[in-house]
Amino acid sequence: MVSYPNKPGARFDEEYYLAKHMPMVQEKMGKYGMKSWSIDKGLGGMAPGSPAEYVIQAHLLFENVEGLQAGMGTEAPAILADIPNYTDIQPVIQINQVLK
Repeated sequence: MVSYPNKPGARFDEEYYLAKHMPMVQEKMGKYGMKSWSIDKGLGGMAPGSPAEYVIQAHLLFENVEGLQAGMGTEAPAILADIPNYTDIQPVIQINQVLK
């Protein structure tokens, strides 16, 4: 999961992210077992009117963690170099296991 914290005044170009960045990630990481991706847009917190903790969260589904690690070992420079094209937010990356 790649999360982009909601920071006042931060820039995030959703159109670029969805139309260019994520398809590029799929193209590069597909050969390493990336099966799919989905994007969640933060709308708010639990308290009425409170801001979302994250602007965007991307869920990348891989066949296994070894594929993710192999792909990032090779493809990370190109993927990370594209970040300034859509945001000035430092992403937070977390590896999760899907339980259900």
